[in-house]
Order: sequence, then C-alpha cells, then structure tokens
Amino acid sequence: MPRSIREAILYYDHVAWYYLNTQWHNSFLDRVEPFLRNQWFWAPLYLFLLLFMTGKFGRKGWLWCVFFIVSFIIADQVSATFMKPCFHRVRPCNNPVLASIIHLIVPCGGGYSFPSSHAANHFAMGIFTAMTLGRLATWVWPAAILWAVIVAMAQVYVGVHYPLDVTCGALLGAMIGVGTGMVFNRYFPLNSGTKS
Repeated sequence: MPRSIREAILYYDHVAWYYLNTQWHNSFLDRVEPFLRNQWFWAPLYLFLLLFMTGKFGRKGWLWCVFFIVSFIIADQVSATFMKPCFHRVRPCNNPVLASIIHLIVPCGGGYSFPSSHAANHFAMGIFTAMTLGRLATWVWPAAILWAVIVAMAQVYVGVHYPLDVTCGALLGAMIGVGTGMVFNRYFPLNSGTKS
C-alpha cells in the first residue's frame, strides 16, 4: 500500500491507466479514438465556428475567434513550454516497464507527459466557448465540456498519457478558459441579436 499521499496518487493513477488503456478497449474504439485526438478531425468544427461567429456577430465574432485562439495558445505554452520541462514525467508509451502491456495505437512521439497539452488546449477552448456562448444557449455548456472530455480521454486510451496528465491538463485549461471567458464577457459581451 502506498505510504505517502504522492505515492498514493501515482499508484491509483497507474491503476486507472491500466484499466483504461489495457483492459477496456475494443476494435471499434481502436479505430475511432485516434481520430478523436487528431486536431485535423475537428477542423470542420473550427471552420463552422469561424463562419458562424463572424457571420452572426460581425466584429465581435472576429474578436471571439481571436480569444478562442488565444485561449489555445496560452494553454499550449503554459503546459508544453513551462510545465512539462519542470515535471519531466515520461509518457506511458516511453516507459520500458509498461512496454509489455501497453495498448499503443498511435505513434508515441517525444516530449514529456505531464500535463497533457491536448487536454489543456481543448478544455481552454471548450470552457471559453461555454462561458461566452453558454449565455445564449444552455446546451453549449454540456456540449463544450463533452467535446473536451472526449479529446482528453482519448489520450489515455491510445496510450500516450496517464489519467492524472489529462486531469491536471483539463484543470489548467479550464482555468485559462475561465480567465479568457471572463475578460471577453466583460469587454465584448455577445447578445442574441444582430452583428455589431
């Protein structure tokens, strides 16, 4: 049994990873999950948001797109440039101890594992979207969070991250999304009316 809080967290993180990656997989998810974590798979969604926001809200729609991208950039830089080099956590797919059991279905890649930049980026964009558009349509909140969760959990399923990586990445991204959402709502609030 783990003797410290840190050991306990890492122990249960590895247990959760073991089930999510090596036990609870099937041929259907093996085909689907790699697409869900691929940024190009979501390109139609980004194009739709660009066209919808600029078409419906005009100048504020363009500003919304800028804030959406800024949310992504901040999350990506904080997670990948500042945090990962500090923690030096090896990805499960690069861990020789797990080589015989890991269910790896995408290229592992280099770099460190903690926190997940995929999770941070998508939660930043998702929460920003929910905070700004959720005021106009309540369904945006669950849809945006579900989108971010799907992308984050795919990272564990394909074998490139641990659950703790995506959980902390999600928390980081959520905080950034809240911050950019609050700034946008304060200075450029959207209304359900026409272009401005």
